[in-house]
Amino acid sequence: MSEKSIAFAHSQTRENLMRAFAGESQARSRYTIAAGIAHKSGLEVIQGLFLFTADQEKAHAKEFYRQLHELGGQTIRVDGTYPVDLYADLLDYLRAAQHNEYQEWEHDYAGFARTAMEEGFPLVGKLFENIAHVEKLHGERFGRFGDLLEQGKLFADQVKVEWMCLNCGYVVDASAAPAHCPVCRSPQGYFVRLELAPYTARPGQ
Repeated sequence: MSEKSIAFAHSQTRENLMRAFAGESQARSRYTIAAGIAHKSGLEVIQGLFLFTADQEKAHAKEFYRQLHELGGQTIRVDGTYPVDLYADLLDYLRAAQHNEYQEWEHDYAGFARTAMEEGFPLVGKLFENIAHVEKLHGERFGRFGDLLEQGKLFADQVKVEWMCLNCGYVVDASAAPAHCPVCRSPQGYFVRLELAPYTARPGQ
């Protein structure tokens, strides 16, 4: 530990961990709410995006919470600010999520990591740094889908694109995703560009 190390029970780091736990937990809930709105809009691909990310936020929250194990049974008082992301347009949900993820990456967790290092908790500092990198990926992912939705390219393009049905896995090469999947009859909202489909890569990639 560094020369500036202090008792964990009196550190700023313990408060930052609780803030991060609260933030990740709220993000998970916000994304679950947004997923429901996407589902009602018939955009199951956006629903899947939010739920996929929500599960990762849950994992982040768990890791931050675990770092507080030695304070089990105690109460940590923290002050924090959290967004009220309630909108009429699904695109606004994507843009808000993009902004919040970048905020965590560039500012919140970067600062928390520095504090942890200065206070003599390098493992916690590294955890903040590692999760910050994930939040950057989250922001980029929300931004990519936001761009596609805003540009009217979520299910169409000017050139042929490979589209995958997220329900059955059928892939079609076309300038637009079909109105219904030829295999399972799922509506267009289930289609995603193959390059953005989970666990999928073209041969050689």
